[in-house]
Amino acid sequence: MTQSGAPAPRSTLVITAHAGDFVWRAGGAVALAASRGEKVTLACLTFGERGESAKAWREGRTLEEIKALRRDEAARAAATLGAEIRFFDAGDYPLVATAELTDRLVEVYRAVQPDVVLTHPAQDPYNGDHPAAHRMALEARILAQAIGYPGEGEIIGAPPVFCFEPHQPEMSGFKPEVLLDITEVWETKREAMECLGAQQHLWDYYTDLAVRRGVQLRRNAGPNLGLAHKTMAEAYMRLYPQIAKELA
Repeated sequence: MTQSGAPAPRSTLVITAHAGDFVWRAGGAVALAASRGEKVTLACLTFGERGESAKAWREGRTLEEIKALRRDEAARAAATLGAEIRFFDAGDYPLVATAELTDRLVEVYRAVQPDVVLTHPAQDPYNGDHPAAHRMALEARILAQAIGYPGEGEIIGAPPVFCFEPHQPEMSGFKPEVLLDITEVWETKREAMECLGAQQHLWDYYTDLAVRRGVQLRRNAGPNLGLAHKTMAEAYMRLYPQIAKELA
């Protein structure tokens, strides 16, 4: 509840390994939530400075220059989507899970009190930073619920966790269990994608992926629901059981 007694806006927490991950994989979900007046917080564990910035390295930039570049790109993308972003600068390739880093995530969980959490899936044979971020996201969620765990802020409940689609889903054990219609915010997501000049090669890939997932969404929703002819979508897996009083 707010001080006025009105319900607090819903809160979404997105935990990603690298600066661009939240845009490619969950930009539509972020933009949708923000468009409804919900609070969205992005926990960006690294800038992707070593493993996700090949173009900048080939241009002869230094490590610090690349980190500054990727930070600026991610900050502009987050602003475009309507989200707050927090940078951890934990270092990538490899992203190493530490107690200190997990503590910092616990602080974020307790500060933002998320109603939903988005993060990487547990498997990715092409990028070890993504499973590392997944493990820390889940561990911090559990610790943030523990009343005896030290730290500021109120303990959290049990927010559902959705894993967004990895770059190589077939190799990562990913099943598109939830298809999210992002058609109404697609242009916003595309604009955010275009903030990430260091990874321009992914712009068209993730546009095509949104089209394919949109086709699957229409097929699973039925033919007469009035969906846009060109529906754009994102795919997610749900980690914990859905709580319901009826099957739907």
